[in-house]
Amino acid sequence: MTLTWGVAGAVMFGALLHASWNALVKSSADKALDTAVIHLIGSLITVPLVFLVGLPARESWPYIACSVTIHIGYYVALTGAYKHGDLGLTYPLMRGTAPLLVALSASLTLGETLAPLAWAGVLGISCGVLALGLSRHAVDSPRAVAFALANAVVIAIYTVVDALGARASGNPLQYVVLLFALDGWPFALMVFLRRRGAVVWPYARKRWPVATIGAVASLGSYGIALWAMTRAPVAMVAALRETSVLFAAVLGAWFLKERFDARRVAGTAAIVAGVMALRMS
Repeated sequence: MTLTWGVAGAVMFGALLHASWNALVKSSADKALDTAVIHLIGSLITVPLVFLVGLPARESWPYIACSVTIHIGYYVALTGAYKHGDLGLTYPLMRGTAPLLVALSASLTLGETLAPLAWAGVLGISCGVLALGLSRHAVDSPRAVAFALANAVVIAIYTVVDALGARASGNPLQYVVLLFALDGWPFALMVFLRRRGAVVWPYARKRWPVATIGAVASLGSYGIALWAMTRAPVAMVAALRETSVLFAAVLGAWFLKERFDARRVAGTAAIVAGVMALRMS
């Protein structure tokens, strides 16, 4: 398996989609409810697609069940991070630490070993991502940092699980469609039962057009990533996917009026260098 420019370009487009739906969540008044609505709509969209594309191989079903469970923890940590910290702080922390964990675990679970230049690329991207997020503001937001770092571990776990599942499925599209059809319900029901209908339905009616955009972006982003993981080493794809932080930083500066200073410029340069190292390895 090699990382071609075609696969790299697709993953980076998926990274833009991922940053976009995260920016939508961060810009909302109710992070947990917005996350629940986005992923419930994602499930509703993909239910008919299951009948259209068919079911993945049975060998992948245990991975889907495991991933659905893990994603509940992901959504809980995600909303906690965005509740207590800026997008520009929490998003890089979540996404910057995960590729290193994936790279370390992929050699054990997937039998993939990276060349020295590829390791340099993973480290470059991770360090650049962390440079975009780490600041003195992190000291002032310990709960946001705790949620973000906990979510990095969750991200690394479900990345490896879904990579194994997508490869076992024989068809990454079938895998991701069934995953999304099941994935949105548990967390959404948890949030809806806690908030009750008097709060949920008016909010959902108001936000559903934006939430639908977020749901499509989330589905497209992860679908591209899982497809790429069947054609290139998982650690490389996981690291390259975190170029989404660049897009998140730009979106945060543009729409949410968050700062884009010299530190973030340096982080951007490190990420670009890491991408080049991955492609050249």
